[in-house]
Amino acid sequence: MKITNKRAYFDYELFEHFESGINLQGPEVKAVKLGHADLTGSHVRIMGSEAYLIGSKVFPYKYARPEDFDETRTRKLLLHKNEIMTLKSKIEGANLTIVPVSLYTRGGLIKLELALGKGKKQYEKKEAKKKKDIEREQELELADAL
Repeated sequence: MKITNKRAYFDYELFEHFESGINLQGPEVKAVKLGHADLTGSHVRIMGSEAYLIGSKVFPYKYARPEDFDETRTRKLLLHKNEIMTLKSKIEGANLTIVPVSLYTRGGLIKLELALGKGKKQYEKKEAKKKKDIEREQELELADAL
């Protein structure tokens, strides 16, 4: 199971990748393992000496009781203090943000892949889309020629 944030690759230029654990409640774990989560529009914020995932959605597990279930609640990330300090220093030094890229399982544990990213301008997004369209047309022409 792997849930990816496709908008992260479109909206940000990604540099360094990190792996983190995430603090989930019981029904949330089962929902994530079934692939019922969405990382679109989420980001990571460092408050004090802890990192939090803000704006992600974990949809309710259908066999659990939905009492007091908040699908967009803020979730704590499980990082070492030295990892948090290096991320904090890199963010403050440049105009960067921490973007969640994917959510996956590893050995029964749920991990979150984070990346340092710099936001793209609108014209950069348009150029990337044009380049992708041109490459797709070239591949189709090459396939037709064979």
